[in-house]
Amino acid sequence: MSQKNPRSQRSTIVIKLGTSSICEEETNLPLLSNLSLMVETVIKLRGLGHRVVLVTSGAIGALAAVGQGRLMRMYDDLFSQLNQPIAQILLTRHDLADRTQYLNAVNTFSELLAMGVVPIVNENDTVSEIKFGDNDTLSAITAKMVNADYLFLMTDVDCLYTDNPRTNPNAKPIEVVEDIGALKNQVIVSSPGSLLGTGGMVTKLIAADLATAAGITTIICLDRKWWILHGLHTAGIIYIDEGAVRAITKVRQKSSLFAAGIIKVEGNFVAQQAVEIVFEKIKKESDNDNIENRVELISVGKGLVNYSSTEISRIKGCKSLDIEKILGYADSECVIHRDNLAITFENNL
Repeated sequence: MSQKNPRSQRSTIVIKLGTSSICEEETNLPLLSNLSLMVETVIKLRGLGHRVVLVTSGAIGALAAVGQGRLMRMYDDLFSQLNQPIAQILLTRHDLADRTQYLNAVNTFSELLAMGVVPIVNENDTVSEIKFGDNDTLSAITAKMVNADYLFLMTDVDCLYTDNPRTNPNAKPIEVVEDIGALKNQVIVSSPGSLLGTGGMVTKLIAADLATAAGITTIICLDRKWWILHGLHTAGIIYIDEGAVRAITKVRQKSSLFAAGIIKVEGNFVAQQAVEIVFEKIKKESDNDNIENRVELISVGKGLVNYSSTEISRIKGCKSLDIEKILGYADSECVIHRDNLAITFENNL
């Protein structure tokens, strides 16, 4: 969504987790691995000096009180293991319609953040007649209340599309939006959210419109890839060539990372660990009559590898068909599958 330069190295970040991010759709059971990764990510951001607010889904309707209680207990258990205090804040539209209550809520957020507490916000779903309707809108309003620098809307697709990519193969990704109003003629947003949630892409666009109007950079992103980028420790580095950079950073159809595009490997890691992906860009610099080549190291992103550092060192530069010949087995045709790639590099090669 709308981009801006960070106001400072230390930012206020609001992260909205949808129901599909924290609950298994078929069983309604909590996804403990996702919750744990999010908690670790928040702790990492706090360690860097950032202030973090979570807007999290609870349960819907009559089960809201029970659902929120269980969810907060899990959050408390996870955060307490890392000595991070949290506070639950339940909001309704009525709380914000009244000016006095709105200012009280703003002051509460300010005091909690100043104390190093992570506020966990949810709508009071049991009070149906004064609901926001979805946590996307709630997250945008919360972001405005805390004067956030960034709002992350976690979803189950990797970015905004012109239509639902699951049902329309011709749907095109929209990486950056400068004018949300202009999207009305570009994007079909009739698709609903998950079975468990109350929101969909349309609610995320409304939330993004609210937040960006307040000067808040808003990012709609796949929760898994966000965790790969910010929640996982990198165990090594993979250097790739220019062709691989072009392939894995394509706007329309990103490719997996194959061994053929890998130049070298640093570090010791095993399969399924996170690694940083980098590219050495050669820049020519002239000094009077002398022309020198300068190497600039560019971070392309992060990913979860299918092979260990030892295995990748043996198969780097090789075709996928040759992996089994070299290793004696081939667990995967690619080193990092595109679903496990989180790209940060904007391709302008």
